[in-house]
Amino acid sequence: MDTGTLTLQLSYALLLLAAITSRRLPRLFLGLSAAVALTHALVWSGDAATIAWMALVLAACAVVLGRDLIATMGARFSADEEAMLAGFLSGVPRHLARHLIDRGVWVNGSIGDEITREGERVERLVFLGSGEALVISDGRQVATCRPGDLIGDATILTREPATATVMLAGPARFWCVGADDFRAYLAANPELAGLMERSFARTVRAKLHASNRTIAAAGGVA
Repeated sequence: MDTGTLTLQLSYALLLLAAITSRRLPRLFLGLSAAVALTHALVWSGDAATIAWMALVLAACAVVLGRDLIATMGARFSADEEAMLAGFLSGVPRHLARHLIDRGVWVNGSIGDEITREGERVERLVFLGSGEALVISDGRQVATCRPGDLIGDATILTREPATATVMLAGPARFWCVGADDFRAYLAANPELAGLMERSFARTVRAKLHASNRTIAAAGGVA
């Protein structure tokens, strides 16, 4: 087998690998590309190697895409979890969202319970399903967390200490996942990691705007 033929076989192998590991949309285009190449080989060139490799790529794409579709269709969510899908999990494939939510637990909290403490390590990511929480920095309330808000998202990925203390203002129900477990899950699922980074950037910007409005309404920073 000459060098040119070996190079062609390597390209086919890499294409098959991409079909197995790529994200959903690129994988769809890979499948379409393989289908076109397979059609060309069957109808015109008759090249056996191309037919074999393209059939494998097409089959791999179909299996992986079909698996994801079945998992997405089978995913079920409670009303509280649907709020998560509409919030910080917006844009996340439903089967991935289901897996992530299952790594955490729902907790009923009471007034005064601390979610984070200023200057200390953030131990968990929290999604507030009901109730409210006070955001306190340097002994002063700078914001209020309400249903649908995330707590801990500003620093959970960077491992920096919490920028404020957050405590429940009354009875509340929230979903939470341990910080280390969350980071490990994202490391094992890079597609989800990118989505979470963008989602957290949006929520942090919204919190900064809300905090600025709260401070301005209170007369500014002393």
